[in-house]
Amino acid sequence: MKLLHIDSGILGDHSVSRRLSAAVVADLKARHPGLAVTYRDLVSEPLAHLTGAHLAAGSADPSQVAPGLRADLDDGAAALEAFLAADIVVIGTPMYNFSIPSQLKAWIDRLAIAGKTFRYTEAGPEGLAGGKTVIIASSRGGFYGEGAAAAAMDHQETYLKVIFGFFGITDIRFVRAEGIAMGEDQKQKAIAGAEAAISGVNGTLARAA
Repeated sequence: MKLLHIDSGILGDHSVSRRLSAAVVADLKARHPGLAVTYRDLVSEPLAHLTGAHLAAGSADPSQVAPGLRADLDDGAAALEAFLAADIVVIGTPMYNFSIPSQLKAWIDRLAIAGKTFRYTEAGPEGLAGGKTVIIASSRGGFYGEGAAAAAMDHQETYLKVIFGFFGITDIRFVRAEGIAMGEDQKQKAIAGAEAAISGVNGTLARAA
C-alpha cells in the first residue's frame, strides 16, 4: 500500500496536528511494514495559490508558458498524481479562524481537477478518486463537534468531508484534539484522548486491507 502524509500546521514542533498525524502514520507503518510513505510539508514546501495565470496556462501552448509558472504547474501535477496514487492519505490540519490553513486549501485546489478527481455528468457530479481512506488529524482550540454550541462555526472538518466526498471518497476518518486553547490541562487531555483513539481508527483499516 501507498500512504501520502500531508502536514499544514504552521507551528512546527509545537503543532498538535503534526504530532497527531505523525502518530497516525507511525501506527500504520508498524501495522504494515511494507507501507510506502510519501510526505509533504505544505508550510516548508507550499503550493502557490491559484491565479488567473494558472487557469489560462491550462489551455495555452506549453512553449508560451513562463518557466516559473511551468515549474509551478508541474509541481501541482505531481501533487495530484501523488494523491491519486495513494491508498491512504493522512492529513494533519489545525482549525484556523474556523476553517483550514490556506496552505492546505492551495493543495486541495490542485487536486480538484475535472477529469481527474471528479467529472460532471447528466446526472450530476461524480467523484473519480474513490477507494481511498482519508484520515484527518485535526486540532481545534475550542469545541466544535456535533452538539457543541459552536458546531455551526466548524468550516474545517465539515469542508474536508464535503470536498473529499466530492472526489468520491467515502472512507473519511478523524482523529481529533479539541479545546487545546482552553488551558494546559485540557490540552494534554485532548492530545491523550486523540492519541488513544488512533489504534481504533487504524485498526479497522488494517483489518480491511
